[in-house]
Amino acid sequence: MAVHTTRPSSEDTAKPPAARIVLAVRSRPRRALLLSVAALVIVTAVGYGGAAVYAGTGVPRGTSVVGVDIGGLSERSAVERLERELGPRAAQPLQVRVQGREVTLEPAEAGLSLDSRATVDAALQGGFGFTSVFSAVFGGREITPQVRIDETRFAATLGQINKRIGTSVREGAVKFRGTTPETVLPQPGTGLDAQAAAGPIKAAFLAVLEGKSTIPELQTSPLKPKADANEIRRVAAGPAQVAMSGPVGLVVDGERITVAPRSFAPYLVFAPDQAGRVSPRVDGPGLARELGTRLRALERPARDATFNVKSGKLALVPSVAGRAVDTRALGDTVAGAVLRPQGREVTLPMTVDKPRVATDQARNLGIKQKISSFTTRHPCCAPRVKNIHTIAGILDGYIVRPGETFSLNGIVGKRDKARGFVEAPMILNGRYVDDVGGGISQFATTMFNAVFFGGLQDVQHTPHSYYISRYPAGRESTVSFPQPDFRWRNDSPYGVLVDTAYTGTSVTVSFWSTKRYEIESKSSGKYAIKSFESKTESGPKCIPMPGAEGFQIDVWRIFKQNGKEVRRQKFHTTYEAEPRITCR
Repeated sequence: MAVHTTRPSSEDTAKPPAARIVLAVRSRPRRALLLSVAALVIVTAVGYGGAAVYAGTGVPRGTSVVGVDIGGLSERSAVERLERELGPRAAQPLQVRVQGREVTLEPAEAGLSLDSRATVDAALQGGFGFTSVFSAVFGGREITPQVRIDETRFAATLGQINKRIGTSVREGAVKFRGTTPETVLPQPGTGLDAQAAAGPIKAAFLAVLEGKSTIPELQTSPLKPKADANEIRRVAAGPAQVAMSGPVGLVVDGERITVAPRSFAPYLVFAPDQAGRVSPRVDGPGLARELGTRLRALERPARDATFNVKSGKLALVPSVAGRAVDTRALGDTVAGAVLRPQGREVTLPMTVDKPRVATDQARNLGIKQKISSFTTRHPCCAPRVKNIHTIAGILDGYIVRPGETFSLNGIVGKRDKARGFVEAPMILNGRYVDDVGGGISQFATTMFNAVFFGGLQDVQHTPHSYYISRYPAGRESTVSFPQPDFRWRNDSPYGVLVDTAYTGTSVTVSFWSTKRYEIESKSSGKYAIKSFESKTESGPKCIPMPGAEGFQIDVWRIFKQNGKEVRRQKFHTTYEAEPRITCR
């Protein structure tokens, strides 16, 4: 039998037997301690892992915001739950007390709102940290709602309160009478200070979110103007004089207009900013209106993509981007120029005027065939014919996109002589009167029938008060500005191209798109007939009227697909009796 022996190490052999026994005894507790620590680490890791799984991958479980549990939800779901549960509370009015008087604040008007996203972000911070994970298992976390304050709205609300309970601060300014500077000296006031009031009001808002009711007492204090009287006087004697020292030149692409001080002075004011610096401000939109056509001459309106119709074929006409004056930037540009005694020529700020319908959009709108067309006729050469031709020219080539509502007044605007409209008779309160743009109801009637037979949705049409024999009874529409308007909606998934044409005795409106329906029209006979009366009138504004019976009529629009009726729509019209007017 082989015998194996272990040779003691030199260190062991160097020690006496008793020492070796003591070392062996001492090493056993150390090994036990190491094993215990290792076991604790393993148990802790396993426990943490289990707790992390329980806590979830979104908002840690057990997390709540003023009693609303958002634990275990994704970030988006947590935000939606807070909006749903706390939104109504956040909209409740707040009560505050100022100088013994209770004042009601509407949170939205005062710029106070629950920032649900920031609140959820706070809940997610440290979401997988040791404390957060085990809090989810042993009791959860309560997150304080995050509140957003819109400083502009908040200050405006306090300003309204100060008008009622205190003395408003009057800020100083330099304005102009003609081109002469005039000072508005500042005056101090008393009331609520925004910084001091923000804390108590925010606390009251949080209390409402928690379902509690508290009415904080807000303290008033002296309020100082942003700039003192000496600064206002200095500006009036210096920078304001420089501002009126000469014109400002506005230049774009080599084109130039000169704006005299008398033109921009009404829109210029020197006033303090939040830091108390008194600087010039120019009302850009107001100045743009003052400059009117001079400024518009420098603009280049965008041109929408459209289609030319020739011999029954469509040809795409590409869109063209334009340029428009940036009226707000115009104010800043002129304000900077007036501070300079020399070099007052500046570049006119422009923005890109994008076409409403771009080339690629038009190409993909499904405009490929004529879906309806209607023609009405009229006598030649009357002033109203000029108006019919003018509006037909304005709307020719217009594209109505899918889902869009066409408004004749919204697109054409008020009829004016600058665009070629003239005075012609129209019906107003049961009488014919002359008005610029009179007679374009014939165009509205023609387009209404194109809408009718195109199977498009009628939104607003108003029949004439009297029946006019050149129109189809019950299928016609008047129009005036601003009301009654003529509106229809493109309820199809395709674009609709408006194609107009006219002669000396007729006007035609055709629609091009993708055909969805065959449309038939069916009418009842005239019923509820009313006779007319005869009158004799005098005066330079008297317009004779032939007289016509009044009646009622019903018209049905029948929608068909593949020869089968899918639905029908009824239009009921009542015409008043038109009096016979003889002028003497």
